Amino acid sequence: MPLIEVAGLKFGYSNQPLFENVTFRLEPGERAALVAPNGAGKSTLLRALTGELTPDAGSVVIKKGAGVGYYRQSHESTLEGSVREAMLAGFGDLLAIRRELSRAQTDAASGERAALEHLAELTERYHHAGADALEHRVEAIATDLGFREADLDRDVKTLSGGERGRLELGLVLATDAELLLLDEPTNHLDLDTIRWLEGYLTNLHAAVLVVSHDRAFLDAACPFTFELGQRTFRTYPLPYSAYHEERAADLERERKLAEEQAAMVAKTEDFIRKNIAGQKTKQAQSRRKMLDKLERIERPEDVWARAARVRFRFAEAPRSGDIVLETKGLAAERGGQTLFSGVDLLVRRGDRVCIVGPNGSGKTTLMKLLAGRGAEGDRGEVKRGTNLRDGYFDQQLGSLDPQKSGVEEIRSVRGDLNVDGAREYLARFRFYADDPLRKVSSLSGGERTRLALAKLLLEPRNLLYLDEPTNHLDIPAAEILEEALVGFEGTVVFVSHDRRFLENVSTRTVSFRDGKVDIYEGGFKDYGDALERQRRARAQAERPRERERRDGRERARAEAKPSAKPAPSAAVAKANPAAAKANPTAPNAPDKSSSSADAHRQRREQARDLERKTKQVALLEARVAELEAEVAHYKQLLVDATGGNWEQLHEWAKKERELTSELEKVFQAWVSLSEEVGAKRGAEGSP
Repeated sequence: MPLIEVAGLKFGYSNQPLFENVTFRLEPGERAALVAPNGAGKSTLLRALTGELTPDAGSVVIKKGAGVGYYRQSHESTLEGSVREAMLAGFGDLLAIRRELSRAQTDAASGERAALEHLAELTERYHHAGADALEHRVEAIATDLGFREADLDRDVKTLSGGERGRLELGLVLATDAELLLLDEPTNHLDLDTIRWLEGYLTNLHAAVLVVSHDRAFLDAACPFTFELGQRTFRTYPLPYSAYHEERAADLERERKLAEEQAAMVAKTEDFIRKNIAGQKTKQAQSRRKMLDKLERIERPEDVWARAARVRFRFAEAPRSGDIVLETKGLAAERGGQTLFSGVDLLVRRGDRVCIVGPNGSGKTTLMKLLAGRGAEGDRGEVKRGTNLRDGYFDQQLGSLDPQKSGVEEIRSVRGDLNVDGAREYLARFRFYADDPLRKVSSLSGGERTRLALAKLLLEPRNLLYLDEPTNHLDIPAAEILEEALVGFEGTVVFVSHDRRFLENVSTRTVSFRDGKVDIYEGGFKDYGDALERQRRARAQAERPRERERRDGRERARAEAKPSAKPAPSAAVAKANPAAAKANPTAPNAPDKSSSSADAHRQRREQARDLERKTKQVALLEARVAELEAEVAHYKQLLVDATGGNWEQLHEWAKKERELTSELEKVFQAWVSLSEEVGAKRGAEGSP
């Protein structure tokens, strides 16, 4: 039986359908992405599935007794108490026992017999109900979502918006519901936590329906894709990227069918019009009846077409100097904790530098220092290049006034634009009809983001600082922003947790990892590949040690066993060599057939091949070391450069990229050959 079955669901406002014909089902363990542009009704559909909204038509059947976990995009909750207690809020009975147990522990400090007996009784109830195991599980989820152990006792009222979002997600996951409805669950998660969530959902036996604009997350977590339109609801047994290609082919085929039918209908109607009163009246009447019975094919609904109309265009700006930013010894502390120190960074014209790392590590703080917006007490030097015109996009959208309209926001930057000019400009950012006249406070998260970007791009800029620019953008808008930034002739420094955006836009990477800041002369994808190479190298280096430990355990077990008696056949051969010679087929008798010589030759050839490949491994390993040293040399040259000779800098960067490419190829060959040699040695029992 499916966990949820939806049939013909329809919902709308003022007789205008938001969506209709929504039909699907989800079995235990199935995970589906619900995709559509902003404003299509995805969150509304989730609310209808939970029963918060009553649909205009259709039905929703959830398996009787199945628990439903619903994570909302907005977090206007009334959670109280500590983070730990909030995470346990879905288990009211157990939380009541826990609070009573806490009071009993305080009372038992008096040493009174009744208090001690009451404590013992509550402790037994607590353990019998499985509350201690549940608490451990909840704490593990909280830790995986980025909460430290000390955070578990914090009052939820002290949490930031991002922390509250992660708490709400943890609360939903902790309920262990059979059906999960997740509305933008990755919005407040860093890259590592998103990867954890992907694995967590993949291992669940629950049915999951996810709304998200994170393409990499959808590909990794959801094997099914549901597309919500106003008239249609398409389902594909494919992850997002494959669905995107398949739907394009489907739309093309459906358009062709609709066009062919329309052409046939037009031709038939022309025949009827010309012949209804002539000699071919009967034929015309027959064809009219045929048209009356014909099931018309509507032109297919392309739900993404309107969303793709947004246009991010950069005003033409003057060229900046070749060296845009040069920093020495940047450092920052917050709340008595050092976020980073000793950061030296050289940013050149045309760089698109991504800053990545866990939440709270200091990504935004570093970007603010680069932009001259650091706090008092921050240390280090930032030298700005010549002719810079910079703009800053704040993820909190602090540049917008909630009481102003979109038109007023645009005219606050460009007073020379009249109302019609401002509305025409905003149409490029998908604000139509009366949308430009609405107050900022009434706009959705995606609309506010588009408005803030529209305001930022009004003036000529050659240096952009972008803090989570895609957080509330739908997929088409994020892709169009990617294209615009890739074609941007200026310089970009940005923070993001959208992996596709990072991979497609970045050319250099600043990574906060394990308490350190690593500057990588390559884009986010190159950086990820380098981390993977390091992981594989560590695993490769660990294999001989693991094999040695395994062999040691086997030797220890063998030495612990009592010595075995000689096999009977061996004893007979020792006592009567003649008998053994007469019976060459007996066990342990020497085999003097020709196969023995063949086997010997084969072993000798295998030994030579192993020796030859072992030497090749050593040569490749030496070459890897040489290339790593050369790459490090050119990276240091680029870091130490103080500008001036742009052609020299370009040549060094080109050489560093060529060496990095060669290093990757040699490294892959070394890993492959090392694995082959290791496997052969393991098969032969060689050390």
